[in-house]
Amino acid sequence: MTKKFEDMSEVDLAYKILNDAGKDNHIYYKDLILEIFKLKNKSTQNEAAAISEVYTMINMDSRFQYNPEKKKWGLAEWDPPETKKRGATRTKQDRTDEMME
Repeated sequence: MTKKFEDMSEVDLAYKILNDAGKDNHIYYKDLILEIFKLKNKSTQNEAAAISEVYTMINMDSRFQYNPEKKKWGLAEWDPPETKKRGATRTKQDRTDEMME
């Protein structure tokens, strides 16, 4: 990647850090944020506000996924959602029709 870390958004840098770490290396949120600040040479003078801002961006970005079992963050592509069972998307009308049969 030719773009300097300072020029990258925090959320894109978080993606790069996690992607480089690899699938088996989920990262604690605070460690991820501190790594972002280090790579961007960003002051942590107002650390609470900066952490909150980055947390919000990561939380809203579908590329990221919190793993509650590991209590760490990773990439959504590492743990794709389970496929729904057949029939799990039935409509209310489908269920009503079954009850009427």
